[in-house]
Amino acid sequence: MSPRAKSSNKTSRTKKTTKTKAKTTKKTTTKAQEEAQAQAQAQEQSPQGQAQPRPSEAPRSGSGDRFVLDTSVIVDGRITEEVRQGRFQGATFIVPEVVLAELEAQAERGQETGFAGLNELKNLQALSWEGTISVEIVGERPRGDILRLHETGEIDSLIRRTAEEENATLVTSDRVQYLSCEARGTPVLFFESPAAYDLSALRIMQYFDEQTMSVHLRAHTRPKAKRGTPGGMEIVPLDDKPLQEREIDVMAREIVEAAEQHPEGFIEMDSGGSTVVQLGNMRIAIARPPFSDALEITVVRPVARTKLDDYAYADLLKERLSQRYRGVLVSGAPGAGKSTFVQAIADYLEEAGWVIKTMEKPRDLVVSDEITQYTALEGSMENTADVLLLVRPDYTIFDEMRRTEDFQVFADMRLAGVGMVGVVHATRGIDALQRLIGRVELGMIPQVVDTVVFIDEGDVRQIYEIEFTVKVPTGMGDTDLARPVIEVRDYESKQLAFEIYSFGEQVVVMPIGEVVAEKPVWKLAERTLEYELGRILRGHVAVQVKSDNRAVLYVEEDRIPAVLGKGGSNIRELEKRVGIGLEVRSFDELDLTAGRDLDVVVTDRHVILDLDPRLRGKTIEITVDGEPVFLGSVSRSGSIKLRRGTEPAERIYEAYQQGRPIRARRAG
Repeated sequence: MSPRAKSSNKTSRTKKTTKTKAKTTKKTTTKAQEEAQAQAQAQEQSPQGQAQPRPSEAPRSGSGDRFVLDTSVIVDGRITEEVRQGRFQGATFIVPEVVLAELEAQAERGQETGFAGLNELKNLQALSWEGTISVEIVGERPRGDILRLHETGEIDSLIRRTAEEENATLVTSDRVQYLSCEARGTPVLFFESPAAYDLSALRIMQYFDEQTMSVHLRAHTRPKAKRGTPGGMEIVPLDDKPLQEREIDVMAREIVEAAEQHPEGFIEMDSGGSTVVQLGNMRIAIARPPFSDALEITVVRPVARTKLDDYAYADLLKERLSQRYRGVLVSGAPGAGKSTFVQAIADYLEEAGWVIKTMEKPRDLVVSDEITQYTALEGSMENTADVLLLVRPDYTIFDEMRRTEDFQVFADMRLAGVGMVGVVHATRGIDALQRLIGRVELGMIPQVVDTVVFIDEGDVRQIYEIEFTVKVPTGMGDTDLARPVIEVRDYESKQLAFEIYSFGEQVVVMPIGEVVAEKPVWKLAERTLEYELGRILRGHVAVQVKSDNRAVLYVEEDRIPAVLGKGGSNIRELEKRVGIGLEVRSFDELDLTAGRDLDVVVTDRHVILDLDPRLRGKTIEITVDGEPVFLGSVSRSGSIKLRRGTEPAERIYEAYQQGRPIRARRAG
């Protein structure tokens, strides 16, 4: 006889022997009620708020006991474990049809809870076939949207009704269900989540060591891990043998069950084949078809706990954050160390006496116990913001901002007077600010964000401060073109890096360095200064104008002391004569990275590129419209001579005739 037929016969015998069943039920109900009363008395005698007994302390059940299982206790996998430890021997477990329908609906939507519950029922059936327990599925499948019935509480009500009709004890790990049963006088056995759960026993943990940042498992491929720190990561294979889908599926079920039980476990999202779990300090993403083309698990965790003093510009950041409430964007590429950095900011602000909260989905920041971590309330960070405005924190850490709603919530919180630190994916600091354009009114951006911090390879690389003014944008000479301009300055040097303003119907984000290179008046000023300073200093010089009031003077290395003079007396005299601030450097430091415009002389036989003698012997790359044309050495006279008829000479000659830019830059 097959196991399935054996299970079917058991059910038939139960239905036929009604009289025997009634006697057994009466005995079972009495014992279940005694157990429930004993639990209630223990709770009354214990201090208020004390946790319920752990599953290991639950009373043993003998043959003939009947239990109705609700969805919660099936999903967390507790019953199978209890049976294997010798409890519930000979008991009958009743599964309402409504529970099976709910699990099927969850699995159809790709939710891990549905798969975990169905897997637990399969394990219970296997124990039933072994004769350890009996399993019955009773009742009718409910009509309508099963998940909607769950939201309204109708599913739990149907489960309680089944327990009363079957004269059985309801088993649950849902506190609301437990309290409802007590209120109705329904016998109930409550499985409190254990005070501790050994996460090290999870199969996924075999892939981690102290340097492992993330583990990547995918069906039919070798397991891989990222090891190191944000400044020095490497991907390493963990096994030569590819993982099978069954192995990954077991680990996924185990993770969901642990998240249901562990006090620091949360299922942050579970829909459409994508499940995100926060378990301790691990953020776990599980993907299944049809959302992904194969079953995979990605586990990410922090490997370093840093302090703000560990970062560059720490003193500047402390001063900036402590002056008043700020709007800060922390930007960087994925894996650059943004979250680790904002954890350091949160710890510093908390230690300084500020009230700190976080907004996270998932909640994976590792912060002080004094800092409360909030997630999306009913799926919306806007609802979370409403609560935070009642809580009134000094600073809120928003990790991470991706959608338009996130940026708008950040802006609303900031305009309400809350200090905000937001985390944004961006490959440059200015890119983080540009993500606000179109989402926040342009003139409001400096009130929302006044500081941008760019993180790369685990450290602070750039800090911008954002200011608002009305002026003529750099590069525009007509005073009638004055308009509101957002200035983005380097916080350390105070140098203007970008300007943001409206031009017609477009929003322009203008890098000021490029504007400087393109101002014709500065090119003319460079030639004039080179002639005048060369005459005064009686030697070869080069000048690069950096702004309207600053230029760099290049001379031979051994002449720098004489040009500066004792205590800088000579250079101050030069500055007075030419009317511009001068910074003295050697020719070896000449900045040709972006290129320098050249004078071209054309003869019948040659195209001559006129460079400065200071570059003699140097290898220079000649470009036309930014494209490399020729690579060669500068002669003693400071020029490069190309014979007419050769391809480089003719390309340069053609560009010269058309007025296109011809430039020289350092090779390599």
